[in-house]
Amino acid sequence: MGTFAGSQNKHFILGLLFVGYLVDYLDRMVMSVAVVYIKDEFSLDPAAVGAILSAFFISYAVMQIPGGWMTDKFGSRKVLIWSIIIWSVFTVLTGFAWSLVSLLVIRFLFGVGQGGYPSASQKGIADYYPRDERPKASAFLMSSNYFGMALAPLAAAPMILWMGWRNMFVVIGMLGVILTVAFWVYFKPKSEMSPNAEAKNKVPVKELLANAELWKITVMWFAAGIVNWGLASWIPSYLMEARGMDIMAMGFYAALPGISTGIAMLFSGWLLDKFFVNREKYYAAFGMLISGIFLYLMFTTSSVPLAMLYLNICMVFKSFAFTVAFSLPHKMMSKKIIGSAMGIINMGAQGAGFLAPLVMGFMISFTGSYNAAFYFLIACTVVSIIAALSIKKRDNTVQAKKIEIIA
Repeated sequence: MGTFAGSQNKHFILGLLFVGYLVDYLDRMVMSVAVVYIKDEFSLDPAAVGAILSAFFISYAVMQIPGGWMTDKFGSRKVLIWSIIIWSVFTVLTGFAWSLVSLLVIRFLFGVGQGGYPSASQKGIADYYPRDERPKASAFLMSSNYFGMALAPLAAAPMILWMGWRNMFVVIGMLGVILTVAFWVYFKPKSEMSPNAEAKNKVPVKELLANAELWKITVMWFAAGIVNWGLASWIPSYLMEARGMDIMAMGFYAALPGISTGIAMLFSGWLLDKFFVNREKYYAAFGMLISGIFLYLMFTTSSVPLAMLYLNICMVFKSFAFTVAFSLPHKMMSKKIIGSAMGIINMGAQGAGFLAPLVMGFMISFTGSYNAAFYFLIACTVVSIIAALSIKKRDNTVQAKKIEIIA
């Protein structure tokens, strides 16, 4: 009884979801550092490296809508626990890869495992938080993504030097055991733990797919996601190859954007809720405009300190679109369908995660320079701005509340 009661502390649950996302990002992002050594061991060119970085994202993107549907259908608890188990197994198996093909297959299946976590974690917020508190809780939760990006190079660089890239994947994969136990013991939404709790939701996927505003948010975050994942995937290689850093210096500088953006995300939800209610699209568009400007300044300056400053500013302002993408649906959608809605939106972001490293890899191979790849990212900031500004002002909060009460 005590354990169940303790599990109902919403702030503790938010913290647990935060840690889960932190491990989620740690497991996926250490590949961006490890691939610097993997490409030497397997004699890979930049296009092959791009394929390895993208293999995870194609399955992860494809899993977003099914993952959202399963979350709404069967509940957040089951999806969260199984997601953690599957991705942890394939993190460990990454350390046993023996060829390019094996790496591609393992990373693909790793993406399948992680595909359920985003929607299930957002559903978890809806399970524990009242509607008016969900946008802020969501913004706090999603700040974990950037802290995870920061943690990955900081952890990966010394671990690779100490134990090698293979053992690193085995060790961090074992974190999933602890995480699985924590969710099993503490994450127990009341709606899923009652004696008669048998999820029988009919999820209106067709209605969601026909929602134009949902797709505009998806396109906005898809284009912003290309910037996000393009930089996250290639910055470690860029800093070592184009800026001449060693692995320890790279680990430090590659972590800074995640730290600064994660801190910014902690305040971003409050800022959005305080000053941009019903003006969320302008918040996102402004952020992407500033992001594009500082991205250009980042790769055109000859000064390394300035380049790092500009990179941090670029990432901080890009997070404005991130905040809107994961906060606005909580205002528009009911708890009953929020998992599926988030699945659709995150499908766009993770489709970007597949496309960005691959396209950038081919551009770098073809031109022999990172500049063309960065111009590609700048073009995507323009697309994100246009999509954001096209979102129509719709106050669905009252209607969504009615749906939730009836449900």
